[in-house]
Formats: sequence, structure tokens, C-alpha cells
Amino acid sequence: MKPSFNRRSFMKVAGASIGVGALYRIVPTWGAGKEGQEMGRLLGKANGESVSPFSFVQLSDTHVGFNGPPDPLGTKAFELAVEKVNQLPEKPELVLFTGDLTHDSENPEEHANRMRLFQKISSRLNVAKIKHVPGEHDAGLDGGKLYREFFGDTSYSFDHRGIHFIALDNVSRAKPEVGEEQRIWLKKDVARFSKTSPIVVFTHRPLFDLKPEWEWFTSDGDEVMNVLAPFENVTVLYGHIHRQNTQRLGNAAHYAARSLIFAFPDPESGSEKKPIPYDKDQPFKNLGIRQITGKQDQVPSSVSLSINDVELSVREFAGTAGIQQFSKKGVSL
Repeated sequence: MKPSFNRRSFMKVAGASIGVGALYRIVPTWGAGKEGQEMGRLLGKANGESVSPFSFVQLSDTHVGFNGPPDPLGTKAFELAVEKVNQLPEKPELVLFTGDLTHDSENPEEHANRMRLFQKISSRLNVAKIKHVPGEHDAGLDGGKLYREFFGDTSYSFDHRGIHFIALDNVSRAKPEVGEEQRIWLKKDVARFSKTSPIVVFTHRPLFDLKPEWEWFTSDGDEVMNVLAPFENVTVLYGHIHRQNTQRLGNAAHYAARSLIFAFPDPESGSEKKPIPYDKDQPFKNLGIRQITGKQDQVPSSVSLSINDVELSVREFAGTAGIQQFSKKGVSL
């Protein structure tokens, strides 16, 4: 006879201030008791592997090779990010880079040198795994040829401690598009998973129409998300927009990370799409991190999560904004 369980969220994502980027903690919440252990066992059987706690970091839009207005600091924020990650008391197991690792150049050798410099700086990260997806500045000019020489495939997937990670390329076709071939691959990739399997997608452009006139969209993003619609725990991490943004659309939570080079204005402010000017007195203003903290509610059917949007500065971290993530109401076994 199949055991019955109270319907509840079976996972929480939490995090802490790291100085730059976003630190995510994956924590199963079914408890240590007999019922929780059995639930974890059944979920592991259904999903292929039971979720176990770990943390990972998202960094985005380092634009190695860019140096000048509006930001004359070059790779300084990127290098500080590496230092901050290495100083974390809880060592992350992964670092995900969500595109625009380099700033493009029409000179292939110059672009290759920028990729080498990115690799040199990122190699200082004291983590077991570093994963990347390209941005349009990495792959738009040559369809990703040079990127693949340095970093390998532009789309792929892997499993880590019960989470299925999917890297999607929505830039290499010289337009904001994933493309039919990659969507077919995605369908095959997720076919073996149950609908309770937690999935994290990381890509460069948003997979929804955030600001199409600013090219903040993916033309076939709806088709991609339709492939993922049957799954109850989907998180999408992206970059490209050089600012923090959170959206809950259907079954998926979408999070943008700030850039490590310069910021763009709020698209709802009526401003033009121009980088925010550099402030020499606050050199890292509008660059920065999201601080994520989570806790189990008294009501077992939900998980509270707050995300603090924190600017990278030479002084203190400040600022808050509340959201929900991985707040599904239960699992079907």
C-alpha cells in the first residue's frame, strides 16, 4: 500500500550575502522523521535521485574586454566576485555563469584573448564545478564557434544532488531564439523525469517578454516554457538585462542577476536603454548581489523566501524585496 503524506513544499532555496552575484542554497524540507525519510526515499525513486543540501552561485555579464565609459573598472568587479565566493564560510559546489562572459570583438584573436582572460580569472574560483552559457557578445558574431573552442557545448544538462540543471543557448543563432533543434533536444532531455523533479534552467536572455523593444526577450521562450510546463519545480536563472528582476510565471520562477560591469535602468521608468553613468564615489553602484534567505513556515504547506537586492559597494550592503520561490503546494507520488 502506497504511504500517504501531507501535501507540502518539499524544498526550499535559501542564500546569503556574498558581495556579488547570487548564492542559492537548495534544502529539502521534508524533515528527518520517519515520514520525511520515506517521502524523501519515494521522491528519490520517482525523480532518480533524492535532493540533498548544497549551495551554488550565479554570476553574470562579466564582459571581459570592456573598459571605458560608463565603467572604467574593467574586470575589477569580476575579480572581487571571485574573492568573495572564495571567502564564503559555506563552500558552494557550483558556479553558473549566465552569459556575456566577454565583450565581443570583430578581431577573432582579440576576442580569443578576452576568453583566455576570463578563464584565467574564473580559474581562481575554489569550487568543484564551473558551468557557462554564452551571451550574444560571446557567440553572436560567429554562431558560437569561438565560444565552443574555449568552453564546449552551448547547451547541455547535468544532474547534481537531485536537481536537474539545463543550460540553454538563446544567442548563437544571431537572434534571441532557442531554435527548433534545441527545443527537440530539451523535450528528450526532460522526458525521463517525473513532474516532481526540481529543474533549474540557466540561460542568457529572459525566456519571457520582459522588454521586447530592448531585446529583453526570447522569441520562442513560450515554446520552451511549454516544454517545462508539466514540471512543478522550475527555476530559470538569466542575465543580459544588467539589473535585478524577479517574475513568477505559471509553474516557474525567473530570476535575473545583476551585471559585473555596468547597469541598465528600470525599463518601467521611461528611461532610454542607456547604461547608468559611472559614479566615481560609488564605483560599484548598481552592480551587486541578491541575498536570499528562506525558512519553513509554521504552516507546512508553504515556504517563505525573501530576496534582498544588495548593491556591491565598498561599505555596507542594504536593500530588501520579498518574493516566493519553490512554493508548490505538494507532490503527487
